[in-house]
Amino acid sequence: MENIILIGMPGCGKSTVGVVLAKKLGYTFIDSDLRIQEREKRLLHEIIEQEGLDRFNEIEEEVNASLEADRTVIATGGSVVYGPRAMRHLSGMGTIVYLKLPYREIKKRLGDLRQRGVSFRKGQTLWDLYQERVPLYERYANVTINARGLPLRRVVEKIIKEVCEK
Repeated sequence: MENIILIGMPGCGKSTVGVVLAKKLGYTFIDSDLRIQEREKRLLHEIIEQEGLDRFNEIEEEVNASLEADRTVIATGGSVVYGPRAMRHLSGMGTIVYLKLPYREIKKRLGDLRQRGVSFRKGQTLWDLYQERVPLYERYANVTINARGLPLRRVVEKIIKEVCEK
């Protein structure tokens, strides 16, 4: 299957890059966060508030582990890397691309983390979350794209060069 799966911190541009990349390649686009909301009929932050973080992570893993696609760009939620079953499934579906941004750029891009549905534990800061997740993104990535300071068009070009032209 020729799929491209985007992983990375919230605010790194997975959904935005994913839509443009899919258009450029003639692929379908899936935003797994939207699939979660569709299945649960609630916003991400509502699921976290009502069910708790552990249940949200279970739901996220279930949704991502059940995705079926071909010639598709999939933008995952930032916490997808907490689900080993989902990551095994996604790894078997295509190339996993980590959109890497430095902490300062992530912090600048993000607004209200709770409203965004960012999953983090009580007392955990964005810095703590960044430190915890970056090694997971690096572990699962087949390709890492350093998107620091790059315009959208350039990030998409780098992904195509690294994934499709090799």
